Amino acid sequence: MTVKLSRRTKAIAAIASAASIAIIATGCSSPSDSGGGDGKVELTVATFNDFGYSDELLQEYMDENPNVTIVHNRAATSNDARANYFQKLGKEGLADIEAVEVDWFTEAMEYSDLLAEVPEDAKGRWLDWKEAAATDGEGRLVGFGTDVGPQGICYRSDLFAAAGLPTDRTEVAALLEGDWDNFFNVADQYKAATGKPFIDSANSVLQGIVNQLETAYEEPDGTAVATENADIQDAYNTVVERAVPISAYAGQWSDDWFASMANGEFAAMLCPGWMHGVISGSAPEVAGWDVADVFPGGGGNWGGSYLTVPADGKNVDEALKLADWLTAPEQQVKAFVNAGTFPSQAAAYEDEGLTAFTNEYFNDAPTGEIGINRAEAVTVATFKGPKFFQFHDALQNAVTRVFDGVEDQQTSWNTWVTEVGAF
Repeated sequence: MTVKLSRRTKAIAAIASAASIAIIATGCSSPSDSGGGDGKVELTVATFNDFGYSDELLQEYMDENPNVTIVHNRAATSNDARANYFQKLGKEGLADIEAVEVDWFTEAMEYSDLLAEVPEDAKGRWLDWKEAAATDGEGRLVGFGTDVGPQGICYRSDLFAAAGLPTDRTEVAALLEGDWDNFFNVADQYKAATGKPFIDSANSVLQGIVNQLETAYEEPDGTAVATENADIQDAYNTVVERAVPISAYAGQWSDDWFASMANGEFAAMLCPGWMHGVISGSAPEVAGWDVADVFPGGGGNWGGSYLTVPADGKNVDEALKLADWLTAPEQQVKAFVNAGTFPSQAAAYEDEGLTAFTNEYFNDAPTGEIGINRAEAVTVATFKGPKFFQFHDALQNAVTRVFDGVEDQQTSWNTWVTEVGAF
């Protein structure tokens, strides 16, 4: 089947005028109505970016459960959601269901006792590594896996053609097959032919490389190894030396970055499924985008989240039911169709809604099949300790300083070493 992903505005991940959007899926009710004596329950769901939880999808649940009203609040960015989550966890003020991004999920797991346990009959349906990461030391599963982020390469076929590169997605996959050096060599070729950057951002490359390491900044026993890990220093040096020169931006999510997806400033992006909707929403009139079934170094996972239910919420039992429903295979496929968020449950990989899915915007690319192939190519689940988010954010800032010419390669590394020493 061919389904066109819904178009979204540039405000998906960056909203200039407000920290969050409140999307009320049906009629409003006041907080005092929550769990009232009349049997009516108002459930709040807090996410960020786009989880594919459209008004229509939430309405399905409310039609099946007429006593429930759902209010969906979406934070501007994962960073905003994280700040709110840890400020209020164990206190008052969190939503009945709170989304947690994978890069700070291990940090959340330090407070697993403050989260409600996933119902027994829901356990075992996720990919093994996805479920294991949400299981605490006492064997309690406290996170409902939403999506995973198996990566391919999104590219502008028209810009590839202008540079004398192949444009057919199978040929592009063959061109980019291999290690990161091959990827950078193709990027250098593109830049030499056009004088323009090949890829959107240097820090997306850093993310891609780090997500292929077994160990990044911390060992599973809690030992911080960030500054001693040769793989991290190699990743930094590679990005500064090879990715910075062929990147349009240091990082993502700025207004200029969103606009550049339409204006041809760069030709390719490292592309998990959830990025498909970001591209189509930011460049709705551009006809040249496509997806290749390939990723440098084999496979890589970028992103993926969980739904958690704070144990002190007002509607814990009802919230667990809704979280269960939202993350069931059927709803994961629907969320994928809505926003490209790739399912984290193996049962969904047999669903024709996924296997036969093609994306009209991306030249009818079989993004369901590509996503399955890319998921199966992932061989490493990077250990992300409680401070992963802080270490990685600081290293991204180091890359940005070099990109902006504020510090040279070695000085910026030294600055990072000093900063993370305080962590």
